Amino acid sequence: MVRDTAEAHAAMRTRAVTAAAVGTALEWFDFTLYGALAATVLPKLFFPAMDPTTALLASLATFGVGLAARPLGAIICGHLGDKLGRRNLMLGTVSVMGLSSMLMGILPTYASIGLWAPVLLVILRILQGFALGGESTGAQLMAIEHASPDRRGKYSGLLGLCSPLSQIMANGTLLLLSSTMSADAFDSYGWRIPFLLSFVLIVVGVYIRLKVSETPAFVELRKTQVVKVASPLRDALRLHWRTVLRWMLFFCGPAAIFYLIVVFSLSYITKTLAVPKQTGFLLLMGANVCAIVGALAGGMLSDKIGRRKALAIGSTATLVMLFFYFQILDTKSFLPMLAAMGFFLGFTQFQSGIQPVAFAEAFPTNVRYSGSALAYTGANLIAGGPMPVLAVWLFALCNGSPWGVVAVCVAFNVISLIAILTAPETLGIDMNRTDSAAQIAGEDSYAPANMSNSH
Repeated sequence: MVRDTAEAHAAMRTRAVTAAAVGTALEWFDFTLYGALAATVLPKLFFPAMDPTTALLASLATFGVGLAARPLGAIICGHLGDKLGRRNLMLGTVSVMGLSSMLMGILPTYASIGLWAPVLLVILRILQGFALGGESTGAQLMAIEHASPDRRGKYSGLLGLCSPLSQIMANGTLLLLSSTMSADAFDSYGWRIPFLLSFVLIVVGVYIRLKVSETPAFVELRKTQVVKVASPLRDALRLHWRTVLRWMLFFCGPAAIFYLIVVFSLSYITKTLAVPKQTGFLLLMGANVCAIVGALAGGMLSDKIGRRKALAIGSTATLVMLFFYFQILDTKSFLPMLAAMGFFLGFTQFQSGIQPVAFAEAFPTNVRYSGSALAYTGANLIAGGPMPVLAVWLFALCNGSPWGVVAVCVAFNVISLIAILTAPETLGIDMNRTDSAAQIAGEDSYAPANMSNSH
């Protein structure tokens, strides 16, 4: 009986991390697909009346709108997830993302309906951002709260690879389409094909999440009813605002650098350096292979040496690389460019592979969804979303020099590193702990407790 129970728990843990990883990767596929198209195709289709630089800024601004909508999704889904559970929210977010992406695939351009085209584009981006705001944290908690304490970092790393995996899928799809179609055909209808395939997201995402039970930590909270929270959002801000602020400041660094690489770098390579579009997609695909390795390595290393030390390694590596990145890109030599982008994105995602578990361990169960979502999406709102637009503006302001962009990213990275070094270590805490003293006191973390399987 004990063996059967252990096997059932192990099967559910595997199912939970699979459901979280696959569903999140599919959602990130649509979200990052838009980022690549916003830097290349969409400016002339939806903003043709503007000059090229202004059109690019407007297109990248619609990308930022999606990120700006994420805090709203995080707040609403976080509140409901802390009160009603993680599982049902995950079914809703994957459905909203899939439907909005499918509608984007059939959206008329400016040539057909004029100003309504960019207006509708912005509305669909808001829906995408809302869904991803709730999805990102909810999927992380679904996996981490199911995991045994000694493997949380490993599960976190598996979740961290969702973003680079989606980058490979999105850029690989665009590379295939742009290589097999004429430029006119790709601009006319080829870019729509990946969005129209989003029905796969809905079918696969809903199916696998129906097979996962509610997380043990949330079930335990509902059993004990030690702390009843009328407003998880209010209590997260009132009792745990220092923790929210610290982890939000930490993630500003990886968020800014991530979007600098995957959005602005593609525009810089193809427009400023005049490197072929297909080469730009190929470079991003190669860099994201390194990012997958980085995410897994970061999560697994954090199980060995702790979250704080592992995060500090990744943050230091990206800080050093900032001073050499654009100089290497300017060589226009494929292998050095690939190495620079791979190293940079690899160590950025090294930190993102630790982020899910670091955030989850920092908050008690009753406000974990709300607190984690606020920190995660707040960082993207402050540093991630504005970065592509800010980079284009600074690049123009500095007369084609990248050093203004570098200075801003260095500032974000230094703030991030300081937040890491001042954070408490959370490796080994008991995530099912519901004693009121810890929760009401609003502790930044809990003392390391039982390292045995939480099931």
